[in-house]
Amino acid sequence: MARAVSTQRKTITTAVAWLLGLMMFFPILWIAILSLKTEGDAIRAPIEVLSSVWTFESFGAVQQRSDYLKHFTNSVVISFGSTFLGLLIAIPAAWAMAFVPGKRTKDVLMWMLSTKMLPPVGVLVPIYLIFRDAELLDTRVGLVFVLMMINLPIIIWMLYTYFREIPGEILEAARMDGASLREEVFFVLMPMAIPGMASTVLLNVILAWNEAFWTLNLTAADAAPLTAFIASYSSPEGLFYAKLSAASIMAIAPILIMGWFSQKQLVRGLTFGAVK
Repeated sequence: MARAVSTQRKTITTAVAWLLGLMMFFPILWIAILSLKTEGDAIRAPIEVLSSVWTFESFGAVQQRSDYLKHFTNSVVISFGSTFLGLLIAIPAAWAMAFVPGKRTKDVLMWMLSTKMLPPVGVLVPIYLIFRDAELLDTRVGLVFVLMMINLPIIIWMLYTYFREIPGEILEAARMDGASLREEVFFVLMPMAIPGMASTVLLNVILAWNEAFWTLNLTAADAAPLTAFIASYSSPEGLFYAKLSAASIMAIAPILIMGWFSQKQLVRGLTFGAVK
């Protein structure tokens, strides 16, 4: 029997949720406001910023100075390419960990996840030298590979969690009906784990899209994504607040829109198997 929740508690919970949501959204709202101001107005006190003239000249200046479409294309290729390549490796790995008995599976998973705690700067020099010698610096292929390796532990961990929720008897029945290993994975397992796989794809696209450390250190111009596009508006002479805000809005808008339209799928995937 469900426990009754008082109206007062519902009201307080809703108010706290809205307050936390507004606190998290406020930085985005503020840079959106600054992007619609001139450079002179953007550095004024908050009240003066809100009351000053609104203009789109910062967006025009950003587009005139930088090739936004090129950076946007690089971000799309790098984000989706690294996620797709990661799935090709993670699906067989997660299947093996979920359905092939092993005493050390949890230890291997914890070790893989612990690699995400390694400071990236600790391996910057060897990776930079490898990329230099392999002529992968400032290339999309190089960034796709390095971002795939960075996010691979998370992809495997998430897929393993979703695959574990699928009864192994279903796969055994498919094998008894004559299904090969490839057919078992692609035609039985994957269709049943679509919600979890969709949330995995969305989360890792977001992580790759927002990655700044590696994209700034391994690119210069040709393969520079939107993170480098934003960083180009920080200079030794100072920050151009209006132009920097406009560049930031142009960089995060695509991923915000994608997240907004796919939020139901993301929540469904992240809670896949949570309710028995």
